[in-house]
Amino acid sequence: MAKFDETYDWVVVGSGAGACISALVMQQAGKSVVILEKSPFFGGTTAKSGGVMWIPNNRFMHEDGEPDSIEAAMTYLDALQELDGGDAPGTSQEKRRAYFANAPKAIDFLCEQGVALRRGPAFWPDYYDELPGACKTSRTVVALPFNLKELGEYSDKIRPGFAPFNALLEEGMQAGHARTNPRAKKIMGRIALRTIRDKLLGRKYTTAGAALQGRLLKAALDAGIEIRLQAPVEELLIEGGNAAGVVTSTEGQRKRIGARLGVLVNAGGFAHNQAMRDKYAPGTRVEWTQAADCDTGEMIEELDRVGGKLAQMDQMVGYQSTLSPGWEQAYVAPGAQGMTGKPHAILVDQSGERFMNEGGSYELYCETMRKRNQSVPAIPSWAIFDRQYVEKYKVADKYIDKTIPDGWIEAGYLHKADTLEELADSIKIDPAKLSAMVSRWNGFVQAGEDKDFHRGEREYDNCGFVGDPFSDARSRGTIERGPFYAVPVIPGDVSTYGGVVTDSNGQVVGENGTPIGRLYATGTSSASVMGNVYAGAGSSIGPSLTFGYIAARHAAGLNSDHGGQND
Repeated sequence: MAKFDETYDWVVVGSGAGACISALVMQQAGKSVVILEKSPFFGGTTAKSGGVMWIPNNRFMHEDGEPDSIEAAMTYLDALQELDGGDAPGTSQEKRRAYFANAPKAIDFLCEQGVALRRGPAFWPDYYDELPGACKTSRTVVALPFNLKELGEYSDKIRPGFAPFNALLEEGMQAGHARTNPRAKKIMGRIALRTIRDKLLGRKYTTAGAALQGRLLKAALDAGIEIRLQAPVEELLIEGGNAAGVVTSTEGQRKRIGARLGVLVNAGGFAHNQAMRDKYAPGTRVEWTQAADCDTGEMIEELDRVGGKLAQMDQMVGYQSTLSPGWEQAYVAPGAQGMTGKPHAILVDQSGERFMNEGGSYELYCETMRKRNQSVPAIPSWAIFDRQYVEKYKVADKYIDKTIPDGWIEAGYLHKADTLEELADSIKIDPAKLSAMVSRWNGFVQAGEDKDFHRGEREYDNCGFVGDPFSDARSRGTIERGPFYAVPVIPGDVSTYGGVVTDSNGQVVGENGTPIGRLYATGTSSASVMGNVYAGAGSSIGPSLTFGYIAARHAAGLNSDHGGQND
């Protein structure tokens, strides 16, 4: 047996949502725990994200009087697998049922630990809400805004989020429609008053993913869980077919840390590793990702080295972006999902063809661009819109109807023309083809039906994160009033979506199909339980949290719920 410098019951690699809940479960069970995070910041990509968790049948839905069930969620996700040709290696009926049975319990557990959560925006439908079992309101759960000062000496250790102020996601969505939502000014005023009050009281609020990770860190610190930052894991130690511990490096000192009950890897994906992208997802680029810079894939490679089976490695959690001049200095690149999904805008490839529903899942949007590019140049594609659009909505986070930012036209980013034919010349597309495509779209708008791609038929297409629920047009509007505009759109991402295959207990599965004892993985270090699809907002963090919860309970010998038919 190997000698260890120190030993814990549960060793956690990474500090995402799954890592935190697993540590809390173990600590409550009376076990010793250490969380090892390689970065100077706690929280990984989750902290930088919206912090949304997709949790069917959750307590907040029931509090709102809205029924949901394991069976409804199973029906929906099973239907999604069929759309994609069947189960991918990272998912199965048993694993999906374990997820749906335990996800609400994981949320209940966190609430019992004092982690303040609430239902997400009330109108955030599942991404394929036309399918049986889908939810047309919201299955999402989020954290309440969090005052980072509550963390004491750790207040500057949470990875910064994209929304460092005291506001709910729903308020941000509504305020973002400043020119069509009559309540937007009042909401912005309330947020401004809160900001002034918080500053006077010495508070430092954040929301979204940073709030979730801040609250999880606070719970972990209150529970006495040991947390080590800048402690990268270099090696997983396997003895007799079981995980025995890890090798880590802290302040230049290598340590062998033993794990009596197991090791959980929740260390993110490989979004910042171009070599792995080239191998598994060719055509994608590191500079297009919004993942945290620590998302470099070495733990996925290490899981592979010790015999774990990798799957779904070509998958990305898409984040279609429009890279305006200066985007490199932005913490989060300007998104384009809400842009091309709103009225008076469409997306065309470099031949001038429209080739998808511009609403819907961002994962599907970017995957469709990547697949289209294999036969027709589509990276970048072009967002096409008109004066009606710019009078209501932003382009790359800016209103441009009165003033166009310096350098946008000169750099060749924004194309503007009085006619569609002139716009087509500017972006090197056949003018007749672009004009015909826009005319076809306008005909669909006037008829009230997108016969090509059915945009606007899903509730999700019309929600505030994609369309405009405050406008009569919702997600469809004509493109007919000059000047006309075009900007490029690329298939970025917020994370990779493949990794090691795990079973319904969160255990890492080997190439021979059997689990590797005491070795667990969750989050984007693992192949998603969703398969090759993205069911709804929070389809990464929800499973990460849930399988962290399941893994810890399994390793600690606690009862696991695999979702029997009568649950």
